[in-house]
Amino acid sequence: MHAVVDWLLQTIGALGYPGIFLLMAMESSIIPIPSELVMPPAGYLAQQGQMNMALAILCGTAGSLIGAYANYYAAHYLGRPLVLKYGKYVFITEEKFAKVEKFFLKHGEISTFIGRLLPVVRHLISLPAGLSGMNHLRFSLYTLLGAGIWCTVLTVIGYVIGSNQELIMKYSHQAVLGVVVVSALLIAVYVWWQRRNGNCGAGEAQPK
Repeated sequence: MHAVVDWLLQTIGALGYPGIFLLMAMESSIIPIPSELVMPPAGYLAQQGQMNMALAILCGTAGSLIGAYANYYAAHYLGRPLVLKYGKYVFITEEKFAKVEKFFLKHGEISTFIGRLLPVVRHLISLPAGLSGMNHLRFSLYTLLGAGIWCTVLTVIGYVIGSNQELIMKYSHQAVLGVVVVSALLIAVYVWWQRRNGNCGAGEAQPK
C-alpha cells in the first residue's frame, strides 16, 4: 500500500491536473483504481502548496464523468443489443428488461446520484443508465453531483491528514460508512416522497 500511494503521489505530482483527470476517469470506468488512493494524495499536494485544491477536485469530478460515460456508451451501444438478443438464454426476457428499463427511467436520478457515492456501485451504476438510455443532461448532472461530493470528501481528508497512508485509509473507510448511512436516509426520504406523491417518477426521456 505504501508503494502504491508513493507511486500515485509521484504520478500526480509529475502529471499534475491531467493525471488526476486520467486516474479518476479510469477509476470511474472498469479499471480498478480506487478513488481513495487518488484524491487524498491530491489533497496532500494541495496542502503542500503544489496544487490548487479546487482545481484538483474539479479535475477529479470531470474525470469521473468521462469514465462514467465510457460505461454508459458501452452499455447502450453494446450491452443493450446483446441483452435483447441473448438475454433469454440467462432468463432475462424482454418483459423483464422492459421493467428494469422503466424503473431506471423513473428513478435514474436518485440511483445515479447515490450510486456515485457508494463503493463498487459507483463503477457499475452507469451501466443500467446506458442500457435504459437515461437522458444525458440528467445523467451528467447527477453523476457530477455525486462524484463531486465524493472527490471533495477524499481531497479534504488528504489535505487535513497529509501523507499518512494508514490514517488516510482509516478515515476514507469511515467516510464510506458515513455516505452509506446518508445514502440510506436519502433513499428512505425518496421512497416516502414518492408514496406521498402517488409514486410519480421522471419521464422516459431518450438520449439525445
